[in-house]
Amino acid sequence: MTVKKVSKKRGRTKAAAKPSWLKRSWSLGWKLALVAMAALVMYSIYLDQIIARKFEGQKWYLPAQVFSRSMALYPGAAVSHAQLMDELKLLGYRKVANPRQVGEFSASSTRIDLWRRPFRHPQGSKSAERVMISFDSDGVASVARQSDKRELAVFHLEPVLLDRIIAGDGEDRLFVPTAEIPKSIVDALILVEDRSFYDHHGINPFAILRAAFVNISAGRTVQGGSTLTQQLAKNFFLSSERSLIRKLREALMAIIIDFRYSKDEILEAYLNEVYMGQDKSRAVHGMGLASQFYFGRPIAELTLAQQAFLVAVIKGPSYYNPWRFAERAQERRDLVLRLLMEAGKLSVQDYQVAAESPLGLRRADKPVHQKLPAFFATVKQELAQRWGDSLLKTSGIKVYTTLDPVAQEAAEQAVRDTMKRLGKDSPQLQAAMVVTDKYSGGIAAMVGDRHPDFEGYNRASEMRRPIGSLIKPFVYATALDQGDKYHLLTPIKDEPITLTNEQGKTWSPQNVDKQFSGQVSLLTAISKSMNVPTVNLGMAIGVDSVATTMDKVGWTEPVNPYPSMLLGAVNGSPLMVAQIYQTLADNGRYRSLVAVTDVLDSNNEPLTASRPSASQGLTPESAFLVQYAMTKVVSQGTAAKLGAAFPGQVLAGKTGTSNDSRDSWFAGFDERNVAAVWVGRDDNGKTSLYGSSGAMAIYQAFLQQRPPVSLRMTPENGIVNGYFDPATGKAMEKQCRGAVAAPARVESWHPAANCGDPLPWWKRILGG
Repeated sequence: MTVKKVSKKRGRTKAAAKPSWLKRSWSLGWKLALVAMAALVMYSIYLDQIIARKFEGQKWYLPAQVFSRSMALYPGAAVSHAQLMDELKLLGYRKVANPRQVGEFSASSTRIDLWRRPFRHPQGSKSAERVMISFDSDGVASVARQSDKRELAVFHLEPVLLDRIIAGDGEDRLFVPTAEIPKSIVDALILVEDRSFYDHHGINPFAILRAAFVNISAGRTVQGGSTLTQQLAKNFFLSSERSLIRKLREALMAIIIDFRYSKDEILEAYLNEVYMGQDKSRAVHGMGLASQFYFGRPIAELTLAQQAFLVAVIKGPSYYNPWRFAERAQERRDLVLRLLMEAGKLSVQDYQVAAESPLGLRRADKPVHQKLPAFFATVKQELAQRWGDSLLKTSGIKVYTTLDPVAQEAAEQAVRDTMKRLGKDSPQLQAAMVVTDKYSGGIAAMVGDRHPDFEGYNRASEMRRPIGSLIKPFVYATALDQGDKYHLLTPIKDEPITLTNEQGKTWSPQNVDKQFSGQVSLLTAISKSMNVPTVNLGMAIGVDSVATTMDKVGWTEPVNPYPSMLLGAVNGSPLMVAQIYQTLADNGRYRSLVAVTDVLDSNNEPLTASRPSASQGLTPESAFLVQYAMTKVVSQGTAAKLGAAFPGQVLAGKTGTSNDSRDSWFAGFDERNVAAVWVGRDDNGKTSLYGSSGAMAIYQAFLQQRPPVSLRMTPENGIVNGYFDPATGKAMEKQCRGAVAAPARVESWHPAANCGDPLPWWKRILGG
């Protein structure tokens, strides 16, 4: 009995201890919920850290912006009316009858009324300003501020944004703060994409439910329920994968973003992150860059209709591509305009005007960034040398270069057109060209291939070929530095000469025509590019002296002091030639050519770097005399065809041809630019071209695209107008019979008191 009772008691206790399934589920449920909540909190903390790093650190890698030179306008500037008009066109200024806002100008035949945009200059910010620019035959006559008619000493235009050096992800972006984005864009964006933006907390449940109902009814996805914050979260952190998990993660991130940051911060991030289109291999992100991509001008200058289009295209940049589907794009734009009108953000009249306007796109053949492979290669090399290899990895830097966009365009067109003609019978022909700014000492244009857009071997800087007769002006400059011995009318022997080297090999230079004149003046020898007189002169002054001159004027590689060097047996590139001719054109002042002037960091603070120093490579007097001789090369010498093409213009130039016509060279300058041009074959084959028929043809085409500014040829203080006996080179008085005038150094012209055979009195009165 006792045992049985105990067993029953144990059975009842066991049954009572067993919980019900409901209690077990509840117990398990709240524990799992607690674990899930903890996991959600931990995951939210993890996402919060990711979001904070992105928002409070560097949101984007901003590509380095590369700018052209800033055109300087001042009284006497060698800038023509036509050149300034071309510059304004490149900058996207609008020509109107009467400027009423920034970015507009009007023009007459001699004046331009310009309302300049505000911009960041390397030396500080420049405000918007309206000026009247007047021109005369020499260039700029005056620049006067319209507000008070005060004449300005110097006035800068904003530089042209050439390109952005983008990161490896292919994203291109131009950051614009919300304060600089037109209010109409913000209003339209919120109306079209997220009307409750300022009311929700990152997600809008009602919009999600509405979109779900519409999509289910339609049987396909026709409407989205994502807020701007959700779109930003997806663009910033997530892929475009369509899955429930990705959507839940997007919603959670949107809630965190909305909790941590203000609506204005979220809006600014969205406006600079949103995908707006595709520029070939580059993804266009943000409103600022989209404005340039679609319309070619800053976002602040867009019309209302253009602003509406930027909002319209967000829905599908490919679907609403305005160049491919203009009608579709315009319908979408008009819908955005109508929504603005219905919301009271736009009057009926303004709506009608905007809806009737064309899209106003930039020309499809006008790129938003310039392909300048030769120049950009030089820029990158210089940035690495002067600022360090890691500079281009720094976000948001601004690189200010020396490139003149108008000169670059003229150089590219000249090379294309001329090589198309020259290359008909010789497709192997190649070309390279470098143009410098005579006043700044910067590289104004560079072409490294007969196809200027080709990204490859940069002949402008990397090639090394014999420069031929281009060395001759520096032989004569070396002699003219000895003013007590040589002047432009000094006679030089033009007789056969044979030189023997240490190995017993002989060299007998010849003139091109194989003829000898006995003697010629130094001026004639230069203008006719005569070989034998040049060698005779070079041997008299010393080959070592000529090599030293080359070093002083900026030749960057060693010159072997052999007699053949006097006729151009020296290998160089167009950039190296441009350097020494820049020194010659700049009155003998040597400044190392540069492609970069300034670099600013993301806070617009200058980044310091070493700056090339200047020195006097040639005396100003010798430089002037050689310049004068080179004007005779153009007017009556080997480049006479060039002079005939530009009558009334004073130009300086020198042709050059290497042995067997393998290399055709030309170097020349006007008052504004120095140019060095090469034409030849990469395999060093014969071309049958001379300097005057090959390279000079490109320079002539360049000047036709970019009309020259005549050289002013102002004599240096040490230069006088001398008179000489052409037979003996002796100084003479003006009234002496047979006296020939030529500029000379003061020490070169000491005429005798009695010339022995003066002109008759009546000829002296008539000026000889």
